Amino acid sequence: MSAQPTTERGRQTRARIVAAAADVVAEKGALGASLDDVGARAMASRSQLYHYFDDKTDLLLAVAQATNDAVLDAQRALFAGLDTWNGLVRWADALVEFQRQRDGRGGCPIANLVGQLGEREDGIRLVLASGYDRWETDIRAGLAAMVTSGELQPGANTDWLAASTLASLQGGLILCQARRDPDALRRALDGALALIGAYRGAS
Repeated sequence: MSAQPTTERGRQTRARIVAAAADVVAEKGALGASLDDVGARAMASRSQLYHYFDDKTDLLLAVAQATNDAVLDAQRALFAGLDTWNGLVRWADALVEFQRQRDGRGGCPIANLVGQLGEREDGIRLVLASGYDRWETDIRAGLAAMVTSGELQPGANTDWLAASTLASLQGGLILCQARRDPDALRRALDGALALIGAYRGAS
């Protein structure tokens, strides 16, 4: 991947190009998005694009990284509350409500890119996998805090519960997107909550 800009102006230009590329990819798909489309959206010349990125694959790698950050940063305040049962429920409720507002459209941006590029570009697949790793880590940290506080039993396997919760979330998002049915996500997350709830402690 190309080197990061050393000046603030360069960083802002690069970020503008990545944001434009993300918009174009969302509209046309990763394979249908062209550098000309991105340049027009970002008001950047071809020479600018190649100054900041080696090629289209390099740009899509940056889009993958930005997508991870956008998805996880949008949940940051909710992640902070995952150390309690009520906070866990609020997180699940917020994800479902977001899909209701979108009428079940869009799915998971990380999963969308995996579907388009995961079998074509291994480097991009690894970046997107790291986004899932970060997501699972935040869930696991909340569950571990619940074990420490006594809200979950000491024997609760937080690795397994976090992985299962993320899998339920992703499966629910796919069904939600395919069926345009936010209740599909509701049911998937209710299943994850029921599994975690089986390990609730006395406090």
